[in-house]
Amino acid sequence: MLTRLPYTLLWILALPLVLLRLAWRARHQPAYLRHVGERFGRYRTRAPVGVIWVHAVSVGETRAAEPLVRALLAEWPEHSVLLTHMTPTGRDTSKTLFRDEPRVLRAYLPYDLGCFAHAFLRHFRPLFGVVMETELWPNLLAACRRRRIPVMLANARLSERSARRYARLPALTALTLKALAAIGAQTAADAARLAQLGARRVTVTGNLKFDIAPPAPLLALGRSLRERIGARPVLLAASTREGEEALLLDAFARLAPPAALLLLVPRHPQRFDEVAALARARGLALQRRSADDAVRADTRVLLGDSMGEMFAYYAAADVALIGGSWLAFGGQNLIEACAVGTAVVIGPHTFNFQAVAEDAERAGAAVRAQDAEAGMREALALVADPERRAQIAAAGRAFATTHQGATARSVALLTALAARREA
Repeated sequence: MLTRLPYTLLWILALPLVLLRLAWRARHQPAYLRHVGERFGRYRTRAPVGVIWVHAVSVGETRAAEPLVRALLAEWPEHSVLLTHMTPTGRDTSKTLFRDEPRVLRAYLPYDLGCFAHAFLRHFRPLFGVVMETELWPNLLAACRRRRIPVMLANARLSERSARRYARLPALTALTLKALAAIGAQTAADAARLAQLGARRVTVTGNLKFDIAPPAPLLALGRSLRERIGARPVLLAASTREGEEALLLDAFARLAPPAALLLLVPRHPQRFDEVAALARARGLALQRRSADDAVRADTRVLLGDSMGEMFAYYAAADVALIGGSWLAFGGQNLIEACAVGTAVVIGPHTFNFQAVAEDAERAGAAVRAQDAEAGMREALALVADPERRAQIAAAGRAFATTHQGATARSVALLTALAARREA
């Protein structure tokens, strides 16, 4: 308790600022002001008997959790799965992924104060919990341990940069990690870094994202979109971050032939209008995917301003330039592109997905470029070389397939946790 005291006091002092930040973000995303009570442990919906709790903070973690959630529903057919989030986009993603599954519930996880954590646990009474990737909440995990609710950190990843940051608070980090009943790490390197910080019961389970099967309806949507585009070369800038769009648009305007189309998909929906303005400022004719119109021959940029259609965008593209890797954001997930069979180009900054990116390079499933202009040149070269592009696409499919199995290994750990609790 004393180890967590300064952390708890900081949370208490920060709460007014947290509320102001919610209001600030709601200027562009009004959904931030919906279900506010849930962020303080107040829930209106009645909790069913028999809940398995899975926390996925935002969009990427929610998508990664999909195969695990479906496996949990199959393994415990009489239970419901509660998906908790911290962002409206994460919540919307879970609605899209599980729209036909009545046993999947969703809510916001409360802020990390003991009173809110206990209110959350009293309301839902989970059999066990699963926290995705790197979301470590000291007070919540302490409350779970006190109530004998085992929690597993699944799909855990920890970059060297993040490990150095956690190491600045060694006592709090070690206490929090030891509150976990099990950890399923993506790689041996992730496992070693977690163990060095004080984690116990760490198992290398692999990356759940390799188990995500491209949904047939989205692949069909991608083919339909490509038919509307026609035979033009299609370059996809996938999940781009602030500052990257300008670099990629400049490179596209300078280097791409008039027939080429840039399918530009910003990671954050609140930036759609801003990115559209960037394209128009460069004199590039733009259309929005949300308008669902025929793609005109003179359109140079198609703005992917829709949610939950990334697989369709990959299926419609010849080459994908993976966002987050062109500036120092750490990169975005390239596994989905590989699984679809789209040739991948990544930038120099992939520290959030270091093992995946390096393994993909070694497997011939991705090509790395030193900056956005070099990436655009590489993408255009692949468009002009169908044979090499097909080789990279085939290597990507093989790469995605050979790394599957993390879901089964994670469920095995959770089954053992549930059995120990019931014993």
